[in-house]
Amino acid sequence: MPDGSFPVEIVKGMPVVAAPEEIDITNAEALRAALLQAANGHGTLVVDMTRTQFCDSSGLHALIAAHKRAEAEGREVLLVIPSSTVLRVFALTGMDRVIPNFTSLAEALAATDRRDDQPALPASR
Repeated sequence: MPDGSFPVEIVKGMPVVAAPEEIDITNAEALRAALLQAANGHGTLVVDMTRTQFCDSSGLHALIAAHKRAEAEGREVLLVIPSSTVLRVFALTGMDRVIPNFTSLAEALAATDRRDDQPALPASR
């Protein structure tokens, strides 16, 4: 997206950021900034990569940075990646095992519902 805009929609109380068709060096930093801003004050951030057909290493780096920041703050980032081409980049780098990813937004939202339904573990002493 040339204007650096990444639409954010609140779904079930979670920000869902729509990623562009291509994530590369020209927009990865703007995406990272948008993700950090959208995540502010929320436990879960969803990055909807439904339209994304290409993601280079700078895009992967931006997503990893958002994931690491969220993890450090006790939050999480979920990715929606229906494209096998984009998912292959994550699989080849091993990031598909680091950042939770789903093939649809409905699947990602259902995963958060399942987590909410699980009883809290007792605190360690």
